[in-house]
Amino acid sequence: MTRVLLLSFSPHGKDARSFELAREVITQSLPNAVVVERDYGSTPPPPLSRDYAKALTTRGPVDPGAVDFSERLIGEVEASDVLILCTPLHNFTVPATLKSWIDHVVRINRTFNVNDKLEKIGVLEDRPTFVLVSSGGVVKGQPFHQADFLSPYLRVILGTVGIHAVEFLYLESLLRGEAALSESLSRVRSQLSDRLRFVR
Repeated sequence: MTRVLLLSFSPHGKDARSFELAREVITQSLPNAVVVERDYGSTPPPPLSRDYAKALTTRGPVDPGAVDFSERLIGEVEASDVLILCTPLHNFTVPATLKSWIDHVVRINRTFNVNDKLEKIGVLEDRPTFVLVSSGGVVKGQPFHQADFLSPYLRVILGTVGIHAVEFLYLESLLRGEAALSESLSRVRSQLSDRLRFVR
């Protein structure tokens, strides 16, 4: 049975268009999937604590209490077969809620190790990962009007923990009128449906 981890990092939470679209497509394409949903837009992950930082920078066993939340987030990723992130593009990059989730998941000696050449080596199993990027304007289409630091950053940071099968789907032009919105929703719905058809 396919296990899907569906995460929203939008201030709109589960009402975000990207999240609603993803849920709809999952239901149609993977009707027997077990879906875990998390709304981090409405309930953001907490910032990293001093105890967390101390646990990761002190030699010896890690205090389990200091990394409880981190461990829960990592466990959810590990338990998934498919990972779907629904995120807005905020000021050309990731929103603070997504950055906080990343800081809990990307953890030395847990989701990545460092080799003798000081290279970071991811230890999580790779899995199909889809990032639905929503924006009011145009990011990848024409005419191009804004920079996108979110996509290259996420590709690198997810690769750091071993997740390389990452695809970005752009839900653009959400504030450019009903026609543009409808076209964007239709395009991303079709793209995600096509990708999930090959997930089992």
